[in-house]
Amino acid sequence: MMMHNPPHPGEIIRELCLEPLELSVTAAAEALGVSRKTLSALLNGKAGISPEMAVRLSIAFGTSAETWLNQQTQYELWHAEQHRHELSVKRLVAA
Repeated sequence: MMMHNPPHPGEIIRELCLEPLELSVTAAAEALGVSRKTLSALLNGKAGISPEMAVRLSIAFGTSAETWLNQQTQYELWHAEQHRHELSVKRLVAA
């Protein structure tokens, strides 16, 4: 079952990972081995979680990479479904 309007994964990272640890974006980016700009784009919903970022997050926060990728997929799928009616696709059936 698909979640209703799931939050962007960056919002989850900010609220459930960085804020409880009182980490600044700069400190978190350094710990993750990415630029501040890269992490900021993710936290602000301007970028998604790549497989590599999912692995970095899993190492840093003791989670699984799959969890992060699943959150990204759910977010993207929900937004794609909102535009389903705009897609020009023909249903294929066996003859």
